[in-house]
Amino acid sequence: MSEVNSPKMPDSKPIACTVYKGSRLTETYLYLARGAEEKIVPSELLDRFGALEAVINLELTPGTTLARAKAEEVIAAIESEGFYLQLPPAEPLLR
Repeated sequence: MSEVNSPKMPDSKPIACTVYKGSRLTETYLYLARGAEEKIVPSELLDRFGALEAVINLELTPGTTLARAKAEEVIAAIESEGFYLQLPPAEPLLR
């Protein structure tokens, strides 16, 4: 019997990650699997961030509540790209 690719269930194994902020970009955060090396992040992105500073360590599951991101999207990005980039909220349009 072959396995079917299905969405992960909320009780799936948590992903340990560290959230970093950079010295050059405000309200922009980089999520990396804990223990992952920064070299998996494109050098152009790291250059824009400046010096990275760890902000928090998290155990992410699909049910984790995050302020500006959906945990499922963060997990999917970490699993496929090795990192997740959280950008600042969009500026409101002036009228």
